[in-house]
Amino acid sequence: MLRYKLIASDFDGTLRRSSGSVSQETKRAVAAFTAAGGIFALCTGRMTASILPHAREMGLQGLIVAYQGGVIRDIGSGAYLRDLRMPHAEAVGLCRFFEEEGQHVHVYDGDTFYVNRDDGYRAYYEQVCRVRGVLAQPSVAAVLERENISPNKIVAMCPAQERDGLLSRCLAAYGDSFYVTSSMEQMVEVAPRGADKGSALEFLARYYNIPREETMSFGDNFNDLPLIRCAGLGVAVGNAVPELKAAAGLVTGSCDEDGVAYAIRKFAMGEEV
Repeated sequence: MLRYKLIASDFDGTLRRSSGSVSQETKRAVAAFTAAGGIFALCTGRMTASILPHAREMGLQGLIVAYQGGVIRDIGSGAYLRDLRMPHAEAVGLCRFFEEEGQHVHVYDGDTFYVNRDDGYRAYYEQVCRVRGVLAQPSVAAVLERENISPNKIVAMCPAQERDGLLSRCLAAYGDSFYVTSSMEQMVEVAPRGADKGSALEFLARYYNIPREETMSFGDNFNDLPLIRCAGLGVAVGNAVPELKAAAGLVTGSCDEDGVAYAIRKFAMGEEV
């Protein structure tokens, strides 16, 4: 009998190894869990167009969470169950804030994302996420105004040593209006209020009629804190930031050590591993 019936897991830095792939051991553990009647959902900051191929490769069914919890879709049909958006005027102001600071900026609108610079950050992001951005001219703020876009998420990419300062300035200016977080040391991410992974897990638990104490979650970074705190058992992988480890009920092996697979088999399925 499963000890936890619903698992929600971050992808990058958690399921996905630093080499870029999900290991066969992790895929087997997830498949064994779902075959036993469990529900496994990816819960990521990525856009759905970027994460859906990985979900299908793993043979997952049911719901998937994207944009930090702002979007929840059905893997099979693509139907939206949640599609939270940032107010248009405030989003334009945020884009101007980032661009005036000289930042590399992404704006996400459903399955499309706009980028303000054709540079190394764009090349890196497109290679990792396997999506192609639309170069915004003359700026992303101008495109939002022209197209009347209310985006799902806005991201600024910067050198790792500048992330904390940018995050602090963004929180001071927009923390009361938006959910401001980070999933990587080079990113500051801004989403609508309520678009966090904890609220997404609550949605999934209600949808599947599973008590929260029977849910389990995995993560590695600041944007996973709501997810870890919401679950019956929140698990940090070994490569997680210290703040997430401190909040977790359990710390498992790193993403390169199949930490998720180990915890699923031992704590969700009760196997001797």
